[in-house]
This record gives sequence, C-alpha cells and structure tokens, in this order.
Amino acid sequence: MHYDVIVVGSGPGGEGAAMKLAKSGCRVALIEREQRTGGSSTHCGTIPSKVLRHSIQMLADYRRNPLFKGVTEHIRPDYAAFLHNVDRVIEQQVSQLNRYCERNHITIYHGHASFVDAFRIQLRSNTSDGETLSADYFVIASGSRPYHPPDIDFAHPRIHDSTSILQLNATPNSLTIYGAGVIGCEYASIFCNLDCKVNLVNTRDRLLSFLDDEITDALSYYLREQGTVIRHNEEYDSVEVKDDGVILHCRSGKKIKTDLLLWANGRTGNSDHMGLDQIGIETDNRGCIQVNEFYQTSCLNIFAIGDVIGAPGLASASYDQGRYVGARIAEPDVDWELDREFPTGIYTSPEISSLGRTERELTTEGVPYEVGLANFSSIARAQIAGHTVGMLKLLFHRETLQLLGIHCFGERASEIIHIGQAVMSQQGRANSIRYFTETTFNYPTMAEAYRVAALNGLNRNF
Repeated sequence: MHYDVIVVGSGPGGEGAAMKLAKSGCRVALIEREQRTGGSSTHCGTIPSKVLRHSIQMLADYRRNPLFKGVTEHIRPDYAAFLHNVDRVIEQQVSQLNRYCERNHITIYHGHASFVDAFRIQLRSNTSDGETLSADYFVIASGSRPYHPPDIDFAHPRIHDSTSILQLNATPNSLTIYGAGVIGCEYASIFCNLDCKVNLVNTRDRLLSFLDDEITDALSYYLREQGTVIRHNEEYDSVEVKDDGVILHCRSGKKIKTDLLLWANGRTGNSDHMGLDQIGIETDNRGCIQVNEFYQTSCLNIFAIGDVIGAPGLASASYDQGRYVGARIAEPDVDWELDREFPTGIYTSPEISSLGRTERELTTEGVPYEVGLANFSSIARAQIAGHTVGMLKLLFHRETLQLLGIHCFGERASEIIHIGQAVMSQQGRANSIRYFTETTFNYPTMAEAYRVAALNGLNRNF
C-alpha cells in the first residue's frame, strides 16, 4: 500500500502532522505501536500525571477551605482511587483522536514500524508479520520512554519509573524520587499532598535551573513547606532493595531508605529497532534522532519531531512541530517559521509557567531591564479562590519598555502565561509593557495581575 505520507507515532507530534497533512489533501497513514492511539503522552505521560495532580489538588483545596473544616480531616488519600479518574480522561482522548482520523480519512495501523529503505517501511504486529507500506515522505514521531540505567532492577515492585508509578495500588508511606527535573518535581508535589514522606534527590545545585532563580526559590520553599526533603548535588552510586524498603546509596556516602524509589532522571528516544542505521539516520547515546532546522533527518524525505529528537520534551511543542512539518511537506515553499520561543508549563503545586529570558540571562547579556511584580496575595480573584500563594513577574527593557520575560508561579500559571505571550509576540511598539496599563481587564480576574505587575514595574522605572 502506498501513501503520500506515513506518520510513525500517534502522540501529540504525530497527531499534529497527520491532521495537517490530511487537511492539505495528502493521503496519510498513521502507525501506532500500541493497541490504542494517543502515544505515551496520553497513556503514561502528560495526561495521566496532570489528571492525577488535578484530583489531588482538589483534595488539598478542600482541606484548606474553612467551609470543609472537620469534613476532610479524616480522609486518608488513596492513590489507587485517584487513578480511576485518569482512565476516564484517557478514554475520551483516545476516542477523540480516532474520530478525527476517521473523519479526515487517515488510515490507522497498529504495530512496530522498521525501515526497509528510505521509501518503504515494514510493519510487524500480532495479526501481521511483515506487511510493507511505502510513502513519498515519513514523519517519525515515536516519542520517548524513561531512561533505565542497566544496574537498576526496574522489574522489582519497589522500583518505579514515571510509567509504572501510575500502576501503584496503594499510597506509599515514603518515597525517594531520583531526578529533580520537571517530572521529578511534579511527582514530588503529587505525593507530598498524599501525606507521603518524599525525598527529592537533585543531581544539580538547584531545582529547574533553566527557570528564573526567584521562581525556583519559591518552588523549593513550598515543596519543603509541604514536607518534601530536597537533597541537592547528589548522585546515585547504587540501589539496594530490602524486604522492608529500598535504599538509594549516594556517592557522597548518604543512604536514603524509603518504601519505594521513583527514577525520574532522563528519557530515551524510541528510535531503536526501527532500522534507522540501515538508511544512514544517526541517533545519539540516548536514542534521539539528529535533525536539521527543518526537522529533516539525513534522509531528506524523512522527518523527525517531538520527544524522539530530544528537548524540549513538551507535548505542546511536539504538536506544533508536527503541524510545521506537515505544512512543509504539503507546501515546500510555505511561508511559516516555527516560533522557537514557547512557554513552559510545569504542573507542580503551585504551578509554574515561563516564557522569554530570565534575570540571570539579562544580567549576563548586559541588557538594561526592570522588574514588575504582582503578588497573588493582593489579587482579589486569588483571595476569593483561596489561592494567594504565587506571583507574576514581568521583565522589560528600561528604555524601550519591550517585554522580555514572563515568569509566573501559582495556581493557573500555565493559563495566565498566554496573555503575556500574545503581547510578547508582537513587533515594535505593540510589544510594550504599557499594553497592560492601558487595557481594561475584567475584575476580579487573575488576568488583572498583569496590570498590577506592569504598574509596579513602571513606577519603579520612573
């Protein structure tokens, strides 16, 4: 069977590419290795962890609300019970994608794909062993999986990664999380709100060092306030499993013993056993495919997008990469430059979202800048909702007033960021912090924080 384009992987990147290509009139096939579409983002990544976090955050909100005093005090959080809601959302996402594919005449195949040559792929599945499909173009969007060091036994019930942790049948009393990146910090927030004693082991000197220092300082403070013990500059030496727990041995000599270990340090691209080496496509030591600025591999008719090419590892970025590649295949001369600046959304408790440069970067570059700050404790909507922890921080050029960076910490941060993103994407005078002082915001809303922060900054600047 021949297609214009075959997309390998049905996660956000694969979905974005397939839909864009189908809408452009291409004959498209979508290959998914698992029995259900959606990729790891839907089944064991973005969706499950965010649904879980939302449910647990609701419980935390009830506990803080004086209206429910005495009602929630005796509730013992049950991790397994929270997971039931995850299944409901996953089914909705899978059904939705299947409907979209059917409506746009995208043929779905289930099985493992491996390249025969640059224009043919072999599909192996439980029902078919060796069916060959051909296409003019291919888009590899096969995603990634948790990295497994060879000396750690992930088959043991006390050792988990970000996939298997979603299959726990009970809440542990204590947990060590090795790796304090986005996944590690998110799961630290989840489990400490389940009355679990959490040790967060960080291989660096601060959490999420790519973020603004003030934001990461706030995250560290609130994780500790919720009961998380953070250990910086530690690297594992070995993992020892005992009948009553698991011990993480650190190179510093520290020994950390808890009920379970969650390994959250790194990911591996799903590029193995795809025959890429046979057609000259290179991968690095973590299985990430090498691409050019147009997401083309060394075989120019084969593109790769999403987690399988490495950073940033965001579902939102993967989806846009998919649409961009789809547009370039359908119309090679398309006038579309993919925006390389996109917001990060980190679903800790409280949330974090960031776009643009940090104070550290602006200082290093010698850019004259000023800071505008709005504390959520002074925002009426935050007071109403009881979410007064957090802040919105705007960085802008002292002379031109151009918006240079947006950093938000607090409830709904990943939603709030998009208001500033719209202004920041404008050119010339339209990208000015004065927009927020000269625009009427609904009251009371969290969006009002932009006006408060802008006035704070301008008053400081002049």
